Order: sequence, then C-alpha cells, then structure tokens
Amino acid sequence: MHPLIRNRRLRSSETLRNLVRETILTPHDFLVPLFVVEGNGIKQEIPSMPQYYRLSLDNLEKEVKELWSMGLCAVLLFVKVPDNLKDNKGSEALNPNGLMQLAIQHVKNACPDMLVMTDVALDPYSSYGHDGIVENGRILNDETSEVLAEMSVSHAQAGADFVAPSDMMDGRILTIRETLEEEGFTETGIMSYSAKYASAFYGPFRDALDSAPVDMKNIPKDKKTYQMDYANRLEALKETQMDIDEGADIVMVKPGLCYLDIVREIRNDVEVPVAVYQVSGEYAMLKAAAEKGWLEHDAVLMEQLVAIKRAGADIIASYFAKDAVRLIS
Repeated sequence: MHPLIRNRRLRSSETLRNLVRETILTPHDFLVPLFVVEGNGIKQEIPSMPQYYRLSLDNLEKEVKELWSMGLCAVLLFVKVPDNLKDNKGSEALNPNGLMQLAIQHVKNACPDMLVMTDVALDPYSSYGHDGIVENGRILNDETSEVLAEMSVSHAQAGADFVAPSDMMDGRILTIRETLEEEGFTETGIMSYSAKYASAFYGPFRDALDSAPVDMKNIPKDKKTYQMDYANRLEALKETQMDIDEGADIVMVKPGLCYLDIVREIRNDVEVPVAVYQVSGEYAMLKAAAEKGWLEHDAVLMEQLVAIKRAGADIIASYFAKDAVRLIS
C-alpha cells in the first residue's frame, strides 16, 4: 500500500520550496543598531565585532543613506561617551547638544523618513558602567527612572521617533510615558526592553561602548539585580505585560537565540509588536566560527534569522541586517 500523503512532494524543487515557505524575511523586518562616536572621519572597526564599526557623525550620515538605499528603514542609536563626560547620574545624557541628540539630528537631516529609535539607559554615561544611579552599593530604581524620563524627552526634542529603555528599572515605562505626555510628545513611541536577561552574550557590545560595570569595591560587579535571571520564564511574561500596561508600544526580548521559547510565549500572549535583539555575542560567535572555517557564514546567518522570525519576532535588531538584505536580494 502506498502513502496517499507524501510530504516530500512539497520539497521537490527550489521553486516549490519558495512557493510554500512559511517564514519570509524582508528588509522591513530589521532594526539596525549603530554605534556613534565623537570626531570626524571616523569609521573604527570594533575588535570583538569584526566588520562592524563605530561611526562619527559624518560617517553616520553616509551609513543611513546606504541603509535606506538597501530598504533598511529603521535604526537604533547608541553612543560612546568620553570618560571625562561620565558621572554617577549620567548628566551628559541630558545635554541638548550631546552626542546622542546630535546623532538623531544628523540621521533625520540625512534621511528624514528613516525611523530613529534611541537607547535610553545610563550605562554609556555612567562612571560606574551601570544602567542606573549607584548609591551605597545599590542601583537606585525610582531616581534612575526620573533621569530616564528626562533623557527620553531630550531625545524626543531632538527628533527621535521612538525611545528604547534598555535598563530594566521597575516602573520606568510609566514614568517615561507620563513625562512624554506632559511635555507634549504624545506621538513619540516606546520600545521597551521588557524581557532583558542578565546574559553573558553582551561582552562585545560593552567593548564597543566601553560600558561594562567597573571593578570597584562597594559597586555591583554585574547587572543581575535589575536584568532578569536567565532561568526564569514566567517572569518574562509578567514583565512584558506590565510594560504594556504602562504604555509600551513595542516590547523586546534580549538576547535572541537562547530565548526563542520566551519570544514564542510572549508573541502568543500579547497584541503589540514583539522585537528581538540578536546581540553582539551572537554576532561575534558566528564571525569567529566562520573565520575558522567551522561554519558556513551566510547559511548559518539566514538559519538564525529565520528561526528568530519563526519564533514570533515582528522586528529583529541585528548587526547582520546588511548581510541579510544582500542575501535576500
């Protein structure tokens, strides 16, 4: 007796596989992280992130024009702040002529329709490398949230479309949302890092921005008192729903590949867009393995990105965005 249903019929050619494919990547799926530094004419490769760069404002403009020409229409901005401008309260974050504020303006001047999202956290500005204000060996929650709200307003004033709080302070989404509303920025969106885990995959990113926690007595050596325990699942659902209730327009899971179970659960549970951050460690691992000849770079890259979208991501923040678009096209 022969089987009536032969699933392999639908796999018999590349044309047919393309026709019935369930998960499709497009340039519109991607959010491109960009690192900005002071200076002019700078395009500085990050040692732990091969082929990824810190850009001065003039090169930032060139980069966003290239991204736009490729169909990549959304960027997420991060800044590397000089040590002399860092303090415990992140004062430089509120400078209307600060690097982030200028970066927003340069992107909008170069490419007015580019969607600009901005990192909102104190660690790039902190002399201690923490996402919040440090006092007596503790990270202050409510005081930090107030600064994050002021920072968000400053970014909105500079022209940001979305602010992206990446700190994991309790209640900061409500504080930011209320402050934006009070200041008249009712159209400025919030993409909340709702389920951000205390991961070991962030190392290259901290190298890129020089934002790792400092090794000092009476200063927390890591971020585990505010970022989530990677052993927890239900906590991610709770954190995400709280952020939505407080006014988040988009929620994020970070990192990506090790947390696809969380992505799927959140996607099944909420009715707002879900973003996933494919982080620096994931990028660096593939680059290193490909350099050694142990993995086929492009094939593994596409498999990872499709897996993230298949798990439920509406938006993928990825350092591979340009690579992926070239492969797609």
